Amino acid sequence: MSLDIDKVRSHFPSLASGYIFADNAGGSQVISDVISRISDYLINTNVQLGADYSVGQKSTRRVADGAVTAKELFNASSVDEVAMGASSTLLMDHLTRAMESDVNEGDEFIITGEHESNVGPWKKLAARKGAVIKYWNPKPTLPVNPYSVALAIPDLLPLISFRTRIVAFTACSNILGSIIPVEEVVKAIRERAAKEGTKKLEICVDCVAYAPHRKIDVQKWDVDYCYFSFYKVYGPHVSVLYARAASLHPLTSLVHHFLKVDTLPYKLQPGGPGYEIAYATTAVVPYLLSLSPSNANSLDASFEAIAIHEQQLLKVLLGFLTDPEQVERGVRVVGDEKVGMSRVPTVSFVVTGQRAMKSKDIVKVFDAKDGVGIRYGHFYAYTLIDTLSPKLDVNDGVVRISLVHYNTVDEVERIVDILKEALA
Repeated sequence: MSLDIDKVRSHFPSLASGYIFADNAGGSQVISDVISRISDYLINTNVQLGADYSVGQKSTRRVADGAVTAKELFNASSVDEVAMGASSTLLMDHLTRAMESDVNEGDEFIITGEHESNVGPWKKLAARKGAVIKYWNPKPTLPVNPYSVALAIPDLLPLISFRTRIVAFTACSNILGSIIPVEEVVKAIRERAAKEGTKKLEICVDCVAYAPHRKIDVQKWDVDYCYFSFYKVYGPHVSVLYARAASLHPLTSLVHHFLKVDTLPYKLQPGGPGYEIAYATTAVVPYLLSLSPSNANSLDASFEAIAIHEQQLLKVLLGFLTDPEQVERGVRVVGDEKVGMSRVPTVSFVVTGQRAMKSKDIVKVFDAKDGVGIRYGHFYAYTLIDTLSPKLDVNDGVVRISLVHYNTVDEVERIVDILKEALA
């Protein structure tokens, strides 16, 4: 199935400007229905939740529907497994604070060096409770490119012991663009943990860079915690956390002492989300479903169409960056160099060798021209960038071009033209 790209782009008012948004991993553009629902809520139902009068009841239903939307995108079994918050980092901080009474000294956390939202909170919890941090580190996959790093299951399994309490990793790297086979990884983790006699092990998956490109399925994956940000999935600035019902029971409530909560994720929402923002998320699923064939009308079909279109974008961009002329120039893709369904069109690279360039100087060429937005830096995957070898300046980091399904081949060709000028 191919996307009707003109129809797709018609849903995004900002695209009418002609500006090429290629920093989508930092935040996507917003569909028009999201904007109209924010306005609608504030005009027609901007009252406190829980009131018995009609407008209050409507407001309560609208906000609750935000959790229904997240449930569908997670494929969670219940809305009682979904918490909302201002950002993924904040939600993870709430989760780890609520877990303190259920973590013991000597417990082991296995983490990656990916986005700090799924790294920092675990490190802080470990420091508070005397737990041990272990790193599942990526390794180069191509001898000619030391930056072609990827995570591999054989490097993870020896880290698991009878003390392992948490394994936290990303479903898709916001730097490398590579997709981790979550179901396969989780199965391997649980089988190894069973052999080691691990008493209690929970798995947390960061889906922030995954959710715009592929369908999440927490039940099929058999994970305990999972999260993503709506503002990277064509929605408003709010994030959502899935917590398996069984995992919610032992968590300490963060809300006011007089509020009686048990398994409800409300215990992880000490302030709750913005009402109009929660309601605005309800526009995301209908939009995604509109991308699937009329005879399918499923999120699976929609994400399949998205993935197929994105491969065309990748073909152009990676084709240029891995061309022998550019390799000779010193261009090195950071992560997977190959076009395929195992990666998304988030592409990072550096320029090395005798004519090495700083990442910020490449981006400056784009900024000077205006009309195309890309970025450089570590993108909060500080540990990953800092451990690459040969060593990079972590603050200069990588050049990242992150595309999504509303980008066009023509736009990617324009990006390549500017890259040719910058690298000349």
